[in-house]
Amino acid sequence: MGHWFDELADHMGPAYLRYSFTKGTSQEVGALVELLDLAPGARVLDVGCGPGRHSLELARRGCTVVGVDVSERFVSLATAAAAADESVGGRATFEVADARSLAFDAAFDAVISLCQGAFGLAGGPGAFDELPARELDEAILAGIARALRPGGRAAVSAFSAYFQIRHLEDHDTFDVERGVNHETTEVRNAAGEVRPAELWTSCYTPRELRLLARLVGLEPLALYGVTPGDYGPHPLSIDRPESLLVAARPSIVGA
Repeated sequence: MGHWFDELADHMGPAYLRYSFTKGTSQEVGALVELLDLAPGARVLDVGCGPGRHSLELARRGCTVVGVDVSERFVSLATAAAAADESVGGRATFEVADARSLAFDAAFDAVISLCQGAFGLAGGPGAFDELPARELDEAILAGIARALRPGGRAAVSAFSAYFQIRHLEDHDTFDVERGVNHETTEVRNAAGEVRPAELWTSCYTPRELRLLARLVGLEPLALYGVTPGDYGPHPLSIDRPESLLVAARPSIVGA
């Protein structure tokens, strides 16, 4: 099944990395290393990796990273960037995969899914014909849980429903029943060519994130309020645009 974001990724290409929310990668990864207790050699899966900015930075810090994304264009860009960067040291590889049907099983020490690269983007045209947004994201989170080794940790960011409602903009429409924000905007490619765009993003309360994590077999460890470029153990706040869930796959079966 295709994904509505794929065409936007094809158009943006490397211009995606010009957006301001992509500029805090080093800070974000530094915080994740602490929150997930990552040491050099740790195996990390980056779900919805985009052009690979978090994956590449983790590889520079000694982690072995697999990045997956639904966009062939983004995967090609990430692969090229890894090959051109000697500090990555061959520790980052990328592949095209749909986050809704991940095939990994207990293969990673940590899994990340950040900046709505996968989790939170399952909604969109035709997506609700059979399942609500929460159940669509459930499949993504379940795949993340399966990919973790017992005792491994995940970090998943999600748009805050509280923030979205409080700061609803004129070009946004919030579906109260489904918890999905629909934004009408435009995106540019590297040549500056403009393309109209529609974005559908599922938004969550902290309670919903905890419940969904437990539903797929993860134990929530913490929830923080974060902003792109300012990750860390910050208290949840209605003035922070994202919530960062840190959760673990139990070490003991049935725990």
